[in-house]
Amino acid sequence: MIATTQSEIDILREGGKRLARHVRILSEMVKPGITGAELENKAREMVKAEGDELAFYGYGKPAYPSGLCFSVNDVIVHCPASEQDMPVQDGDVVCLDFGIKHKGLFTDHAVTVIAGTPKSADDVRLVKGVFEAMMLGIAQAKVGNTTGDIGYAVERYAKREGFGFPRNLSGHGVGKKVHEEPHVPNFGAPGSGTPLVEGLVIAIEPMFTLGSGDLMVDKKDGHSYRTKDGSRSAHAEHTVIVTKDGPEILTKE
Repeated sequence: MIATTQSEIDILREGGKRLARHVRILSEMVKPGITGAELENKAREMVKAEGDELAFYGYGKPAYPSGLCFSVNDVIVHCPASEQDMPVQDGDVVCLDFGIKHKGLFTDHAVTVIAGTPKSADDVRLVKGVFEAMMLGIAQAKVGNTTGDIGYAVERYAKREGFGFPRNLSGHGVGKKVHEEPHVPNFGAPGSGTPLVEGLVIAIEPMFTLGSGDLMVDKKDGHSYRTKDGSRSAHAEHTVIVTKDGPEILTKE
């Protein structure tokens, strides 16, 4: 969406603040032994207590069965937390992707954390790297730039650090719907793609792997994207509004 009124911006800021708090609390709960279903219950409890709505539950066809995405190790995105009863293991790389609808407007936010003790230095590098790439992409979300400038910043980082990145998943517009135009790919050429204008609200979300970056949909649940080579993956996401003074991260406390 393009936010044109102060009221819309205020709603997005408050929704983003609430969402950031929810995701922080959930990420602090990620320890060996916890299950995705337990995190789903906590996510629903927090959103209901504040009178907001789950953004992802019931979305799409087939309808998404969860409010929270809980993606572990070789699963990069879209795993339904509500269906995950297996306890998290020490060293698992866990991505939490969550969205809420506050007063009619959506925000979207994701973090990746390691449960307990990391299994390898590469896992630590992966989780740190996807966050750093996201921030580089966000820095390009300026009036006069394009979605290609964002994608180029992310892609350049991935290639420099040796991370794989999928080309069939991307960031997106957000606000009045969960997913809107424009697409915000994690690769591209400077100056290409959709121009960024004042008020544009977008979700910038790099996804990296320790392998090739090629993905497949898990046939068991029909939602989860897994790496084809079984490599570990990470994902980070902020909802951002483009302002005349530069990018403003909405999903922050």
